[in-house]
Amino acid sequence: MSVILNIILFVLILGVIVFIHEFGHFIFAKLNGVYVYEFAIGMGPKLFSKKGKETEYTLRAIPIGGFCQLAGEDLDEDDAKKVPKNKRLQSKKVWQRFLIMFFGAGNNFISAILILFFIALVWGGSTMSPTITQVTEDYPAYEAGMQDGDVIREINGHKIKTSDDISLYLAIADPTEKSTFVVEKENGYEVTYKFKAKKVKKDGETSYVYGIGMQQEKTKGFVNTIKYTVKKTGSIFKQMAITVGYLFTGGIKLNQLSGPVGIYSIVGETSKAGISNVLYLVAFLSINVGFINLLPLPAFDGGHILFLIIEAIKGSPVKPELEEKIHGIGMLLLLLLMVIITINDIINLF
Repeated sequence: MSVILNIILFVLILGVIVFIHEFGHFIFAKLNGVYVYEFAIGMGPKLFSKKGKETEYTLRAIPIGGFCQLAGEDLDEDDAKKVPKNKRLQSKKVWQRFLIMFFGAGNNFISAILILFFIALVWGGSTMSPTITQVTEDYPAYEAGMQDGDVIREINGHKIKTSDDISLYLAIADPTEKSTFVVEKENGYEVTYKFKAKKVKKDGETSYVYGIGMQQEKTKGFVNTIKYTVKKTGSIFKQMAITVGYLFTGGIKLNQLSGPVGIYSIVGETSKAGISNVLYLVAFLSINVGFINLLPLPAFDGGHILFLIIEAIKGSPVKPELEEKIHGIGMLLLLLLMVIITINDIINLF
């Protein structure tokens, strides 16, 4: 039964995030007079379809992804269906097309901020302080001399502002090499420690443990809610920016990425921790989806925006046929990447 519930929750979470994203494209397309062929949640064969005055609204069989098909994305179809040229994407001004392309991700960001605000308002937000509240005996941090109450200021040269920064920079550090920690003691003095993580095997799985913990204090009240929302939103964006940067520079490998199968595993664990954690996962994934979609790569929203920037600079649009081909190639490469990540996720399950 728990497997079925996890699957349902997984489908709901992805469905909500995709709906939010595609609705952003949809509503701004409508506001700017662009013809919308189809608004779909899911991929593959149609399970449900309802034709509106102009747009067909569909629910498709594979509960991963979705799309908002606009006039102007397939030139042959536009001509075949005799869509007026003034209702095609290319006929709109650059700023109008920018809004249409951007507000898929923009909707993801707005929804995530609202969810984080709601979590902090109802359950309280954490201080996100980089203060160590637990140093475990017989682990590297304890043996090096770290103490409860130490405030971590730097890790491997990276400035630390929040507890999330600690998790981030330890995640991208090489655990087999010594990491450098600069901590502020209770007397205000700074001390530098260098040590490696301890390799631990449990239930057949290997992990690397430093032996430090941070129990975050919960805060409530409207002002603290706003503070938490701003800090946490900024923290997630920072995690995404650094992760993507390390991916392109080789600091993070493809086999460390997760796709839908990996997300399903996370959903299963998160659901055990309560509704606030599930909502946080939705906010986190929503920002992830928005951020990735804004990367200036073919087939992504950011790729379309890049072509708009080129058009604005050169004063004329890139040939629609050329742009269509580039995005088509990008889509094929994206699907290939998803297959590789999914295979890796499945291997990691066993």
